[in-house]
Amino acid sequence: MENAPASRRKTGRPLSFDREAALEKAMLAFWESGYETTSISDLTAAMGVTAPSIYAAFGDKKRLFLEAMRRYAGDMDDLERAFSRAPTAQDAVTGMIENAAKLYTGDVTPKGCLLASAAATGSKDAADVREAAAKERRGIRAIIIRRIERDIEGGLLPPDTKPRVLADLALAVTQGMSVLARDGADRDTLLAVAKASMAGWPSPIVGGNVAS
Repeated sequence: MENAPASRRKTGRPLSFDREAALEKAMLAFWESGYETTSISDLTAAMGVTAPSIYAAFGDKKRLFLEAMRRYAGDMDDLERAFSRAPTAQDAVTGMIENAAKLYTGDVTPKGCLLASAAATGSKDAADVREAAAKERRGIRAIIIRRIERDIEGGLLPPDTKPRVLADLALAVTQGMSVLARDGADRDTLLAVAKASMAGWPSPIVGGNVAS
């Protein structure tokens, strides 16, 4: 079903607007106001296209949001590679949380996190929107866990380190920073939170080797 709108577009008239540019604008609109409170009229104003054009190009509001969310979240393979290249799991997670602090306080983007706004979606008909956001977070969590387990195997972290607890801590901090950003916290405040959150990590073992 996800591919149905694309199939229809192939046999119909070509789009009269830049689909990627419109998707970027939709992402920013959802990021600013969340899924439920962003109406089709809000989207047409933000994207500069008509409602029929939105339906023709993206299907409906829900499909548009899911596509915008994937654009926001980025490619999980890129995150996996970034974590793999980091010297340690702690370095990788520190970088992730600090990048989130910067993203949430951008000068030309909305404050906070688009995924967090999706989590706040409460209506029953938006259950799949919440699930899609949760799936993104589970993917990030799995990447963090694998990187921590790699450091345990390589002797960089103590064998009693709890990968899942540390991964959940990282996600809780990033989502919590989104709330702070929405409430007006500046970048320095969020970076200080990011730094403090890493105090919960076990001390690295000197001389350990990262497993290949």
